[in-house]
Amino acid sequence: MAFTICLLVWVDSYPDDVKMILAEGHDLGNHSQNHKNMSQISDSEKEKELMSVHNKVKELTGYDMFLFRPPYGDYDSKLIKVARKCNYYPIQWDVDSLDWKDYGVESIIKEVTQNKHLGNGSIILCHNGAKYTAEALETLIITLKDAGYQFVPVSELIYREQYYMDHEGRQLPNKQ
Repeated sequence: MAFTICLLVWVDSYPDDVKMILAEGHDLGNHSQNHKNMSQISDSEKEKELMSVHNKVKELTGYDMFLFRPPYGDYDSKLIKVARKCNYYPIQWDVDSLDWKDYGVESIIKEVTQNKHLGNGSIILCHNGAKYTAEALETLIITLKDAGYQFVPVSELIYREQYYMDHEGRQLPNKQ
């Protein structure tokens, strides 16, 4: 499984956890400093949102993050250009667990395992601070593994060249 470390405050509050996650071989990714709608701010603000977190993680761990998931899934071509300028690969999910709605453990499991978008290459959105997510994860992971899915870090899953993101957030290779 891959982890995305969200927000500068999280990095400041849990520096030992950030180091441990990296040491255990998981991805660290950027989610911005202030969780703003990135399409609604200037390019310089976008860059500041990315690089403030980047620099903090780099100072703490020595690691150069390269994965960025925009808050709220809010992205446009300008954000993608700024992210690439900052050496980030923008990523998006295609399966939302809706854990942030706090409907309960069974709701999270059903929302993911019965999602019409679930398939090879899916990125599943879960939140570390949602009320029922931690309780749902073991069953969710076992259910998906039993269905034949394999968990890999996002960095092993994404295209890095010759791709586009469709309207549902899935990366697709450019047609040759």
